[in-house]
Amino acid sequence: MKFALLTVSYSGLFYAGEALSLEQQIHRAKALGFDGLAIETKRPIASPIDLTAADRDRIRDVADAEGVTLCAIESMSNFASRYMEERENNLAMMREVLHLASDLGVDLVKIFAAWPGIVDDEEETASYAAYERGSYFKQLYPADLRRWRRAAEGIREAATWAEDLGITLALQNHAPVLRPGYEDALEMMREIDRPNVKLCIDVPLFDGRQDDEYVRKSVEDCGSDLVLTHFGAWNFSESDKGEAFQEVAPNIACRVNYEAFVAALWETGYTGYLVSEYCLPCIRNHRISGIDEIDRANELSLRYMQEVVQKVAAVPA
Repeated sequence: MKFALLTVSYSGLFYAGEALSLEQQIHRAKALGFDGLAIETKRPIASPIDLTAADRDRIRDVADAEGVTLCAIESMSNFASRYMEERENNLAMMREVLHLASDLGVDLVKIFAAWPGIVDDEEETASYAAYERGSYFKQLYPADLRRWRRAAEGIREAATWAEDLGITLALQNHAPVLRPGYEDALEMMREIDRPNVKLCIDVPLFDGRQDDEYVRKSVEDCGSDLVLTHFGAWNFSESDKGEAFQEVAPNIACRVNYEAFVAALWETGYTGYLVSEYCLPCIRNHRISGIDEIDRANELSLRYMQEVVQKVAAVPA
């Protein structure tokens, strides 16, 4: 298993400081010990409308020189709007994202069924627009079913373009539309029924269902369709002995069960990337922290996850 850094971590959205360019992030990923870089396609880092052909060539050259793999392009898609113009705008954006991936030599693009958006110009740090996170046990009403069908139809259309470019889409198990857990993402992928639509399953998005049995079952049920996963870098600390450890995750009020998840990935032969992301306000002592805290968080989380993989690999088959 390989590790990658997601560019949102150094986007300038969630800490006090400027964003790092893609070239700077490639160097930072290398310095921190990551194998790859996953590129999130929004300003100020990597919106396709800002990157010229020369920019794309240069980014590939820098990554090749550093030995850092550009492992995934991560879109901010929303296929579920009730308004046809918004759905068409989203599809136009997706075409740009797919061509960016092709130009950078990346054959994996992460998608959301829906995405609420980010507000980044009103407060000290960015914040997520309000959205219905839902519950695993939420009853589905006709409006929910319509949103589901709109999302599935839009992904099918994008999948056709992606197939022409040799690109696989990875549907992330992220609200809204998809409920907490992995089941909705898996069901939507099956309904879409396209060979190049796979899954990005993140265990922090299981919310409080972090027991070993459920976490392992998620990996077993998704099987070889699971092609990408993220881990959060926002809840790790270092002990007095210099050991990295995981604190309670702020979004789910418990620890994330990466141990069971990674063990199941190992047993099923997962060969994709584990991608680190810091996408929450970075606050220490009730102040917005700087980029040095992002560095520290990424270093600690990577060290922790590497140790988890090492422990799993050391267990006799």
